[in-house]
Amino acid sequence: MSTTPTEDTSTMQERLEVAESVVEREWAQFTQVANEGGPAACQDDLSTFHQMRLSQFLTWPTDLLRSYAADLDEAGSTGRNLLTEKYARMMASTEPDRYAREIAPQLPALDPSRVSEQEHVVATQVAWAVDFCARYPRLGRAMRTLRTTQDTFVDTSFETYLRGELGSYSDRTFQGYARLVEETAASGGNLTEQTLRWTVLLVGYADLAEAEAAQAG
Repeated sequence: MSTTPTEDTSTMQERLEVAESVVEREWAQFTQVANEGGPAACQDDLSTFHQMRLSQFLTWPTDLLRSYAADLDEAGSTGRNLLTEKYARMMASTEPDRYAREIAPQLPALDPSRVSEQEHVVATQVAWAVDFCARYPRLGRAMRTLRTTQDTFVDTSFETYLRGELGSYSDRTFQGYARLVEETAASGGNLTEQTLRWTVLLVGYADLAEAEAAQAG
């Protein structure tokens, strides 16, 4: 597994180990998410879950990974499930009436300033996703739809999913994540591209260009 230009092998190995431990924690909570109609098929698909979540977490610095691992542990110790909360928050778009009536009162309230900061992060990441899809249209077609306005009862957009996920982070973890987004933007980077690069590397492609060419037209 390759390192970044400024990251040595031992540092990368530590980050990989912490990322793997976060995926394990998430999987334990993901399998306990209550789904109407019984467990969803994806809750029995560790391989895909591992690939998708590890790809994201490998773009994070180790200190941010440790912060989120602590979130998951702290939630578990008090009977909360952050994966349940993430999917519940998405219902603000997909089932707004039910969300307002039944779901929102059960979730930790987010301060208005936190919500505003989250929306700035969401806007940046949606723009990155749009840019990625324009440059890699075949890979882009395999992604979620991008915008909340495209949500349906059964299909949740990238924007809505991200908003739900950010809302599940502690203030400590969210601030670390917001710094990552800010620093990535300042350097001209794109977290969507970085995440998808890890995704294709993990399944055996040499790079994004090879993966793009391999997709059906």
